[in-house]
Amino acid sequence: MPEKNNSYNNYLIIVLIMGNLILDQLSKYLVRIYLVPHDIVEVFGRNLVFMRVENTGAFLSAGEGLNDTFKFITLTVLPFAALCAVIVFMLKYRSLPLLLVIGLSFVAGGGLGNLFDRFQFGSVTDFIHLDFLFIKTGIFNLADVSILVGVICLALNIYYKKISTIDRTGKRLAK
Repeated sequence: MPEKNNSYNNYLIIVLIMGNLILDQLSKYLVRIYLVPHDIVEVFGRNLVFMRVENTGAFLSAGEGLNDTFKFITLTVLPFAALCAVIVFMLKYRSLPLLLVIGLSFVAGGGLGNLFDRFQFGSVTDFIHLDFLFIKTGIFNLADVSILVGVICLALNIYYKKISTIDRTGKRLAK
């Protein structure tokens, strides 16, 4: 995988983060206006439904029962600090692989979307549920999709980095 060159600039990072954040917040805004909590709206039969829930925990409500102080630290303060560190890292180092930048930007945009909900409303608005044969999800939102896409990009970055350091005979190339 080619390394990111200096022609990429901070605008790409900002556009990706803000694009993910804006799409997430716009979708949640519309859900809060048009969906009554816990009502089910079938979008594609029972396979794709929208159902508004407010999640005070993390992914799939993990940590929902924690005491308020510990929950605030683990679900708000620590993720905010980590996202700030990721953003500073990306803005500081100009020779990062493109997939790494895309992945981290998607994770940051999605993470900021969910953190914004926590600060603004005390919970995260989730509304998408999938049930296709072997794929059955909990209820999630577009920020979660952004984070998943980002993690896939990060995994692909690692994969391409590994195969680019191995020749066709399986021998590791010198760096």
